[in-house]
Amino acid sequence: MSNYSFIPFIVIGLIVLISAFFVVKQQTAVIIERFGKFHSIRQSGLHLKIPIVDKIAGRLSLKIQQLDVIIETKTLDDVFVRLKVSVQYRVISQKVYDAFYKLDYPHEQITSYVFDVVRAEVPKMKLDDVFVKKDDIAIAVKTELNDAMSEYGFDIIKTLVTDIDPDAQVKAAMNRINAADREKTAAQFEGDAARILIVEKAKAEAESKRLQGQGIADQRREIARGLEESVDVLNRVGINSQEASALIVVTQHYDTLQAIGGETNSNLILLPNSPQAGSNMLNDMVASFSASNEIGEAMKQAKLNKAEERRNENE
Repeated sequence: MSNYSFIPFIVIGLIVLISAFFVVKQQTAVIIERFGKFHSIRQSGLHLKIPIVDKIAGRLSLKIQQLDVIIETKTLDDVFVRLKVSVQYRVISQKVYDAFYKLDYPHEQITSYVFDVVRAEVPKMKLDDVFVKKDDIAIAVKTELNDAMSEYGFDIIKTLVTDIDPDAQVKAAMNRINAADREKTAAQFEGDAARILIVEKAKAEAESKRLQGQGIADQRREIARGLEESVDVLNRVGINSQEASALIVVTQHYDTLQAIGGETNSNLILLPNSPQAGSNMLNDMVASFSASNEIGEAMKQAKLNKAEERRNENE
């Protein structure tokens, strides 16, 4: 028998020896079975198993994993909506045996619980409440999953409602409602601004009129005071009140003509401008004032007489 006849046995022996060693990565658990029966759980590092006798039955990741579940359901106001629920979970390192042997398809099991909870909670809410209370839905899913999956060696870290997608027509209607509300608000603000502008303009006009009236009153008061002083001065030099008044009227008449003549594009009406004409103008004004006073007194007396007659009739 030659020396080369042992080479196949040596190769087979090396293969068997090498297969006895295996490496487990970080955050991973390996299940070892011996003759088909559970033997041990190996954590990260270099390990040795008996060739042919021991077998790696499976590997479980201990990292946090995420499962996205899309559910279509109906709200309280009969609107169909699609929700995307993201479940973050991991295998409990102390319960690797339960996670591997008690549950064959963990994704399907988690999905079933998510469907059950969401379809129990969402039909109790209106569509607007689904958007507002999405955290409540996520908490309800997490609570239900924790109670159910902890028995199988899974820990539910977080559940999130990451998307809420109503029907396209419903979204279009919601956008129209929102746009109408915003247009209504804008119109109200524009109306308020216009009303404030009108009120402030009216206040400004009223203040302007008040100041204008006050200015006219002050002007007339000063004119009257000036006329009174002018008449006193003329009286002291021997001119009587009537002549002084006529002189003042004529002087104002000429001042008016001078002011009108100084303006361009103005029409000038020449009135009689002799001293006698000024006196006549003054006499006419005095007569008009006297007549108006007499008419006023007569009307006042007539009202008094009527009131007296009514009082007598009532008695």
